[in-house]
Amino acid sequence: MSGPSTYEPASGFTRWLDKRLPIIRLAHDSFVAYPTPRNLNYWWTFGAMLSLCLVTQIVTGIVLAMHYIPHVDMAFASVQRIERDVPFGWLIQNIHAVGASMFFLAVYIHMFRGLYYGSYKAPREILWILGCIIYLLMVVTGFLGYTLPWGQMSFWGATVITNILGAVPLVGESIQVWIRGGGSIDQPTLNRFFSLHYLLPFVIAGVVALHVWALHEAGQNNPAGVDVKSKADTVPFTPHATIKDLFAVVLFLILFATFVFYMPNALGHADNFIPANPLQTPPEIVPEWYLLPFYAILRAFDFNIGPIDSKLAGVIGMFASIGVLFVLPWIDTSRVRSMRYRPIARQFFLIFVVVCFILGWCGGQNPGLILAKASDFTATLTYVEGGQVVTQPVTAASEAQFDDAAAAAREALTAQGATMTAVA
Repeated sequence: MSGPSTYEPASGFTRWLDKRLPIIRLAHDSFVAYPTPRNLNYWWTFGAMLSLCLVTQIVTGIVLAMHYIPHVDMAFASVQRIERDVPFGWLIQNIHAVGASMFFLAVYIHMFRGLYYGSYKAPREILWILGCIIYLLMVVTGFLGYTLPWGQMSFWGATVITNILGAVPLVGESIQVWIRGGGSIDQPTLNRFFSLHYLLPFVIAGVVALHVWALHEAGQNNPAGVDVKSKADTVPFTPHATIKDLFAVVLFLILFATFVFYMPNALGHADNFIPANPLQTPPEIVPEWYLLPFYAILRAFDFNIGPIDSKLAGVIGMFASIGVLFVLPWIDTSRVRSMRYRPIARQFFLIFVVVCFILGWCGGQNPGLILAKASDFTATLTYVEGGQVVTQPVTAASEAQFDDAAAAAREALTAQGATMTAVA
């Protein structure tokens, strides 16, 4: 689609360099003269945001690694020292922590856009699979980073996730011991997690390079889902797409800065400000928000399915929810690419998005509370009036409505000089 290069070296040095290492020509053909469809909208700007996030996470991560101490007795204190004593450490720490959430926010929107407009269909199957690999690596990297502060949620989150690996038949226990470096979460575990967390972003950067290469080979999709046939239907990447990307990135940075400077801990968990204590389990163990849908799937199976126990069923369900993305190009056999022209598929897509939000909410809730809020319950008000016991059923759709009903009844009975008890 890109055709022959239009780059012309402007000086003797660039001509000399172009003959030996045409890196300037590569940049020109990829980000200046690259033909893009005319009808691209702002949903196509999230690639630029993701590139910015990746660079930001790598740079801030390298700086933090210079001060972080991967030791179970000093990791938590070293994070506090970075925030309090290292010059601008609080800023770097906040950018890195908030950057992880912004990274996942952008990648989820990027993936939803790809699903809606059929960017996984031929000839972009490899492009889609590489994107799924990037996402899977991001999930692993995000989880590993969440454990490094070595707070309560870090320690017990690592315990829960490594425990589920033991549910895998035959090799599960061996994998669990290998990842932990022993029978429990301890110093070898932190060493492994820190090393992998430092390494994986560079692996992600390499896969991103392949992702961009595959994009340039297959060409960009567009909202219509129809491949561009002639050069007249395209415009150069710069300035048309570049200006649009810059505008979207500025808005993204405003959101980013709002969290960094005004609410850096809004997306975290309070228990992670408590040093890890293997002898005290937190009341609730929840991962970061971007992993909550998978955590909800993992916890949803509290029953055995034939010979498959509940823990293994949860593991299978969790990994299947990611694995299905890899085979999606071959599951969807429709010849129409964009869901803009597929009303039934569009309805299923909207249902899928709603289900993802519901799973995210469920993943952060106590399972018992979910059941209480998901169904109506009946309470009985029993009180004594005029020497007689009176029982009055009250149906409420939620705990708040029940409290309101009980308060109203209590006020009415108090005015009559009666006494009341509530039995749920």
